[in-house]
Amino acid sequence: MAGGAREVLTLQLGHFAGFVGAHWWNQQDAALCRPTDAKEPPGELCPDVLYRTGRTLHGQETYTPRLILMDLKGSLSSLKQEGGLYRDKQLDAAIAWQGKLTTHKEELYPKNPYLQDLMGAEGVLSSDGIWRVKPIPNGKGPPPFTTTTAPKPLIPSEGSIRVWSDFLRVHLHPRSICMIQKYNHDGETGRLEAFGQGESILKEPKYLEALEDRLHFYVEECDYLQGFQVLCDLHDGFSGVGAKAAELLQDEYSGRGIITWGLLPGPYHLGEPQKNIYRLLNTAFGLVHLSAHSSLVCPLSLGGSLGLRPEPPVSFPHLQYDAALPFHCGAILATVLDTVTAPYRLRSSPVSMVHLADMLNFSGKKVVTAGATIPFPLVPSQSLPDTLMQFGGATPWTPLSACGDPAGTRCFAQSVVLRGLERARLTSQLAPGTPLPSPLHACATGEEVLAQYLEQQQPRVRSSSHLLLTPCKVVPPYPYLFSSSLSQQGLVLDGPPTGAAVESIPVLGALCSSSSLNRTLGDLAKELAKLDLRRWASFMDAGVEQDDLEETLQELRSLAQCYQGGDSLVD
Repeated sequence: MAGGAREVLTLQLGHFAGFVGAHWWNQQDAALCRPTDAKEPPGELCPDVLYRTGRTLHGQETYTPRLILMDLKGSLSSLKQEGGLYRDKQLDAAIAWQGKLTTHKEELYPKNPYLQDLMGAEGVLSSDGIWRVKPIPNGKGPPPFTTTTAPKPLIPSEGSIRVWSDFLRVHLHPRSICMIQKYNHDGETGRLEAFGQGESILKEPKYLEALEDRLHFYVEECDYLQGFQVLCDLHDGFSGVGAKAAELLQDEYSGRGIITWGLLPGPYHLGEPQKNIYRLLNTAFGLVHLSAHSSLVCPLSLGGSLGLRPEPPVSFPHLQYDAALPFHCGAILATVLDTVTAPYRLRSSPVSMVHLADMLNFSGKKVVTAGATIPFPLVPSQSLPDTLMQFGGATPWTPLSACGDPAGTRCFAQSVVLRGLERARLTSQLAPGTPLPSPLHACATGEEVLAQYLEQQQPRVRSSSHLLLTPCKVVPPYPYLFSSSLSQQGLVLDGPPTGAAVESIPVLGALCSSSSLNRTLGDLAKELAKLDLRRWASFMDAGVEQDDLEETLQELRSLAQCYQGGDSLVD
């Protein structure tokens, strides 16, 4: 373990969480595999925060995510539960029986063509018949295999993506995957639909022990564990799994940060009443229970509403995506996560998960909203002050927590990250003696520009801002969502399109404790109170009682009241 890393253990709970997580880990992998002539400075983000080193049975060094993921039977496709790094085929053959053997092998799922390409890109078959994994030097320099030796990766088509494992480029440790065999990923029966079902899973010794064993394995090898980030589906029974997992983490690892990202897939349809009612109930129960056991909870969705009334998905000026495809939605939300989590992943930063949560969650405000500008719309001929001034007084990011239009709402505290701009663009490029268009053009550093802009936008708000030169990687298998008006580095072209594929983008991301949550959580409670639960007895049969519903309603109303008006800062 590299000295000084403040490790984070990631829990990934649910199938949509798998889509977001697969994109997230692919982006981490793309950032690790910088070419030797990369112009961006290395070292801003410390990969050891998220990754661990290990060795295969052949002594080959590996670098795998510090990850525990739970999903349902049938969700892995061709991915093996134990992963592919630590399996020793020669030892498999060394069996005691010397007689004739007949092997019957059934291939349940054909391997996605993209994963076949992964084998060529990530390693070589040596002359002794042993698969040699490409070593990763812990982010301390470029890997010994340069990008020219690996074949260009295929871009997976949307039609070829059934499950998240169809496009995961990263090798996982055998302790990462924990399958829930009692529920099915596919089909109309045996689904994990209700919060109570999810809670009951981690009350069963089999699954509880499997989770605890994995937690102990990863935690015990950490030098300084700063906390846990939990990616959890909110719309289905995994909201209950996440609630019990957060409760376990709070009980066993007191004092560590627990930041939970409650994930909701794209738009839903009025023609599916039971699914929509369950979605509402699971979201309400999940938010209440997760906020009780987490340092911070942030809903993440490209949808416009948490309630029963469908709202159009959010839009981005320079992205074209299909909100019905988890492959697209997961990529965008992973980009948000990769940006807003940067403060506690920096090599040198006073911000830990606990500090970030404490800044945002004062006075009981455990739930926060997220927003992002993807990509940040910088024109090559402009500077950061020029672009920020063009936003005017409008909120500079698109809301991504299904809380509606933020216009007219108050921000109590915020953490903002801007990444991916060249240093020369961070301050004004005006010639000496030119009248300054705004106070931002007088700032000496990019950090001053961003901090002063945020102060102008939200005076008297508890605010933290970080400026990173490192962009967000969007190479395949990230879907190609970008308009032709973007350059290879994600800048907005002021001339004709170049035809070059976008490989990285600048992103502005924010976490905000916002008064919009007063309305959102309050409306959620009102919709919940109107339900005739006699019509939805199956949800109650899954382990939730009437008293639980009344308690959740009260907790939801209390949570909403935390976000009523008042001063932005607490004296």
